[in-house]
Amino acid sequence: MQEVHLAGNILEYMGKRPFFKENVFLAPGSLVVGDVTIGKDSSIWFQTLVRGDVNYIRIGDNVNIQDMTVVHVSKNTHPVEIGDNVSVGHRAVLHGCKLKDNAFVGMGAIVMDGVEIGEYSFVAAGAMVTPGKIIPPGVMVMGSPAKIVRDITEQERQLIDRTAANYVNYKNNYLEDSFYRISAL
Repeated sequence: MQEVHLAGNILEYMGKRPFFKENVFLAPGSLVVGDVTIGKDSSIWFQTLVRGDVNYIRIGDNVNIQDMTVVHVSKNTHPVEIGDNVSVGHRAVLHGCKLKDNAFVGMGAIVMDGVEIGEYSFVAAGAMVTPGKIIPPGVMVMGSPAKIVRDITEQERQLIDRTAANYVNYKNNYLEDSFYRISAL
């Protein structure tokens, strides 16, 4: 039996049940549904919905999806694929998109169907990335509709790395409380 750390709700949909790798944290009030895989040391925070009902969702290692975020898919066309070391800010919406390793999505941003966010690209808070946009690596994206405004700075690259590492530590702090430790079948 694998020990996992889940306090959120987990729902099977049409015979598909979420799969969790080691040391995943689901905060109370979070909900993970259907064909979802969540990688090692990742965290899904309070009141977040990860809904893989009509397509799949794959979340890498060391990913944090912060409070009140919605992650959903488009039937038959657009799954969600999130690489490693990705941070998704509070109240963001990810719909049928791909986030490459070390991508960063700011608070309240919306990333739509068919969008691909490159490695170390930074989607600013409140940005709306419209369907089908391909964002190359290492750029800052702002506005609604979102546009590439410049390359990221070294400080922003460090912020991306630091945020992912901080959230692994926050998750571990919660997991030290035995309330969040249950055994999965």
